[in-house]
Amino acid sequence: MRDVPVAAPARRCALLCGALVLLASCGWGGGGDGDGNGGGLPAVPTGVTAQAGSATTVHVMWNAVEDVETYEVYRDGTLEKKVPAAERMVDVTRLSPSTAYAFTVRARDADGRLGPRSREVRATTPAAVADESAPTRPGDVHGRAVGSRAVQLGWSAAKDDRDVVSYDVYQGGAKVHSVGGDQTAAVVTGLRPGTAYAFTVRARDAADNVSPASAAVRLTTPGADDGRATAPTELRAASHRADGAYYLDLSWVPPRTESPVTEYQIHLDGRAATSLVYGADAPRDRAEYSFYAGREAGVTHRVRIRARLADGTWGGFSEERKVTTGAGR
Repeated sequence: MRDVPVAAPARRCALLCGALVLLASCGWGGGGDGDGNGGGLPAVPTGVTAQAGSATTVHVMWNAVEDVETYEVYRDGTLEKKVPAAERMVDVTRLSPSTAYAFTVRARDADGRLGPRSREVRATTPAAVADESAPTRPGDVHGRAVGSRAVQLGWSAAKDDRDVVSYDVYQGGAKVHSVGGDQTAAVVTGLRPGTAYAFTVRARDAADNVSPASAAVRLTTPGADDGRATAPTELRAASHRADGAYYLDLSWVPPRTESPVTEYQIHLDGRAATSLVYGADAPRDRAEYSFYAGREAGVTHRVRIRARLADGTWGGFSEERKVTTGAGR
């Protein structure tokens, strides 16, 4: 964190009364009450939107906040869900039809500090209907890159025996965006330059029936991305023996991305060998992992690792390391 010059009144207050207690009483310092923007607290989430997805669900989205561990989504002032920092969106479920709801989002950092509330956004769920028929799949899905970190998508409307309430946009197998049923376009942000993406769209009605996926539209964002900015660094590899078998011990520094990395893929001898998935406690400083490598000593392996990023794509590979079973550290 950058040092911020302290105003003269704050210095006088500290000199007269001394210590951190005084700073808190004067309204400066890192504490805050959780509702203000006290120094050191996570920033306020911006770009918050809420869109009814069906008669019983609302889709809430927001922009990323730096150095955040989790987001907390509140419904009418009550904590509804906690979301890992990599996601920035959530479906709030088990709601009542024909009901207005208000949503806010707060960010919590790795030290447990909770930032201020976002602006309040509102959404009203439609009336419940007896409907067992899913909408037709959206057609004519097309798109274009908008700069190096966003794409604009469009499609033709799906048909339903009642009404389409929302459209869900998927990047690969992950839902990344949602818009109202009266919209046939969306802008997906938070992407990487020089990266290939595949998007599909599904329609949803008030009874939560979901259409088949549309045809995929494949887009590549312009620019260059050599992977170095998204690659784990300082990879170390060693081996140990336990219960008659050998294990490879890895440690690395996670890439400095806008949110904690919660999934890694480990390549052994040029092939994907195993995946590692963390929850909300994903490490930010140094990560460690051990995995089975067989029972034979003296076998040399090549190992490298990469991270799954918030946009759903894999980042760059770390430097490759060689490690021999039974060789120790």
